[in-house]
Amino acid sequence: MAEETQDQSQKTEEPTHKRLEDARRKGQVATSREVNNWFMILGGTIAVMAILPAAARNFRVVMRRFIEQPHAIPVDFGNLEALYGDVLSELGLILLPLFLILIVAALSAGLVQNGFLFAPDQIHPKLERISIGSGIKRLFSVKAVTEFAKGVAKLAIVGAVATAVVWPELGGLERLPSVEVPDSTALMWKLSVKLMIAVLAIVSVIAGADFLFQKLQHVKQMRMSRQEIRDEMKQTEGDPAIRARLRQIRRERVQKRMMQAVPSASVVVTNPTHYAVALKYELDKMAAPVVVAKGVDHIAQKIREIAEAHDIPIMQNPPLARALHAVCDVDDEVPVEHYKAVAEIIGYVLRLKGKLPARNRARA
Repeated sequence: MAEETQDQSQKTEEPTHKRLEDARRKGQVATSREVNNWFMILGGTIAVMAILPAAARNFRVVMRRFIEQPHAIPVDFGNLEALYGDVLSELGLILLPLFLILIVAALSAGLVQNGFLFAPDQIHPKLERISIGSGIKRLFSVKAVTEFAKGVAKLAIVGAVATAVVWPELGGLERLPSVEVPDSTALMWKLSVKLMIAVLAIVSVIAGADFLFQKLQHVKQMRMSRQEIRDEMKQTEGDPAIRARLRQIRRERVQKRMMQAVPSASVVVTNPTHYAVALKYELDKMAAPVVVAKGVDHIAQKIREIAEAHDIPIMQNPPLARALHAVCDVDDEVPVEHYKAVAEIIGYVLRLKGKLPARNRARA
């Protein structure tokens, strides 16, 4: 018990989305019985108001033959069997709308609270469900006592409301034996509708409060410790050490690809020591120079070493080197705002190599 209390005290973090989704797949969701009761009462109220009068009239029509002309009913086995079949079919059709309304109400209660939910784990047989010891613990648990207290309080409140509704009508109820059956039926129907509407109103408040309470309790039960959150992150995103190693491998691959591209560069723009950006440009083939490698500190030094080894011109232009390193990624074209500065450097390099066409050389 002490360990369980300690574990609960450590669960101070709000549940993650994954934790709630996993619990939902297992059928562990916040469900309020009061909401279920509210939907059933709502269905019953609709049935009494809209279906019951017509159902009562149809019922009288079906049963009239047994009251007005009982002597005309054949009593042999064959006729009685057919008669009972007809009566049961007619009664079934009369009661069918009532059953459909209640079924829709029962299904709506679950859909409104948690949407469509299919949780096979909830129907799997579990030994603890038939264990006498577990049953006794559930029966006398804090949750069971709380539910019992809530039930008693709810009955007291609903009973008080029902009494308040019926009490003014007691005088009319005393006269029921002396009035005609249709009048007494109409009076009972009106009183039933009034009573069910009053009960529905008070149960609406109870159901709303209980639904909010169940939601808060469910979130509290799903709370996680910091260790559980870290374990979940490891499962979903991988171990931090592994992620760091993967990032390092990706960086090494990018660096290797950059270093292999440096010999094809046209010029390397430097800071001169902290930044280095290798640019490639081919006349009549490329619309604008492209960044084939970039880096700072030791990577910049490596780019300069490879450039020197392959006779790639190295130009010092600190503002341009910093700007290109900040706004360009590898394989990006030089932005328009840096065309002029880059064009001067590329033009200078091409003139040194004698690759600038005559018209461009004269223009330069």
